[in-house]
Amino acid sequence: MNNKKWIKKASGEMVIFDPEKLKTSLFKAGASPELIAQITQQISEKLTEATTTKSIYKQAYQLLRQDSQKLAGQYKLKTALLEMGPSGYPFEHFVAILLKHQGYQTKVGTHIKGGCLTHEVDILAQNPDEIIIAECKHHSRAGYKSDVKIPLYVHARFQDMVLGDQVQSKKKPMKCAIISNTRFTSDAETYATCYNLQLIAWDYPSKGSLKQRIALSKHYPVTCIHSLTKKDKETLMHEGIVSCQQLYNDNAILSRFDQNKKSRIWSEVQAICQDEGVNK
Repeated sequence: MNNKKWIKKASGEMVIFDPEKLKTSLFKAGASPELIAQITQQISEKLTEATTTKSIYKQAYQLLRQDSQKLAGQYKLKTALLEMGPSGYPFEHFVAILLKHQGYQTKVGTHIKGGCLTHEVDILAQNPDEIIIAECKHHSRAGYKSDVKIPLYVHARFQDMVLGDQVQSKKKPMKCAIISNTRFTSDAETYATCYNLQLIAWDYPSKGSLKQRIALSKHYPVTCIHSLTKKDKETLMHEGIVSCQQLYNDNAILSRFDQNKKSRIWSEVQAICQDEGVNK
């Protein structure tokens, strides 16, 4: 019992430090068993009751960067998604890229005429078999959960859209999806399950979560890149550059930076993107 160490979560709750959770996150980023053991030991030795989960993550990220830019970029994913704000539009465009990877044609910020009202839709995704109306909920705070009011509201809008001629004329099954970079409350999950709404969050559902979709697609947010300042990231996202792969496919975008910085950024982009399965 005396060996247990307490740390503070993003919500402010005090919990016992679980080294297995740290090891799992490092493993999912692709770190070797030796590197995982080394980082876990270094962090465990420095823990105090004032240590936060955020500071543990920051330490792990810095240690990973010393070993591999690619691993560090992948490990930074959760924080990188939080940085795709404050407007949320970059997150919508990033989710559209993930859906394109799955074979959908997508439109961001379009309008659909329903039975009673015309609705602005974050993402309209279509393939030969179905239509997906996707609502994106981006949050900048890791501990935030979208409550049941979100699926209640989105479901009501969705039901009106189904009644519209614009959708009925497509003669395809129509699905409703709500996608968040954080989490949903249990009530939100229960309601969505009851009415067959698709919820996709950071680690929900167990198969097909946001982090799994990103890992499978190999499309990582541009905010993963350490060499970019906050201002750099905001400027790129404002211009519609939301993924590392966009920089990899068109490195002329980096011509705005001086040669030294351009080289650092390009090195990170290559490390993150040069992997089997990346669309070049």
